[in-house]
Amino acid sequence: MNEDPTNLVKEYLDVEHDEAQTSVRNTTLGIYVIVHEGADATDAYEDVGIIIEGVQILENLNNVANACSVMLGLIYTLNLAYPQDLRYTFEVFQKIFMELDAHKLSNKVQVLKNKLLS
Repeated sequence: MNEDPTNLVKEYLDVEHDEAQTSVRNTTLGIYVIVHEGADATDAYEDVGIIIEGVQILENLNNVANACSVMLGLIYTLNLAYPQDLRYTFEVFQKIFMELDAHKLSNKVQVLKNKLLS
């Protein structure tokens, strides 16, 4: 979708607490992942959570996929607009994966859907 995935998921080491707090305050909508320093790529995350308007809303979500689905639910529940820099990513979540309002797709998402179905 040509959107930067680091705008959605921010990864921090567990020893970078001050940097993480500063970044959280500047995040409009996103997911944070805390990784233990020296952890292998297959190791479980220390924490996964959701940030809305600079506030840590949820924590201990176990994985990024779960956090994405919960975030989509929060966006619907709180009637939030998708962040402009992630609008196509969230449109894919909503209209292709969740099949909500799937008949109205932007051109970019329609091309992706056609490629996935072929």
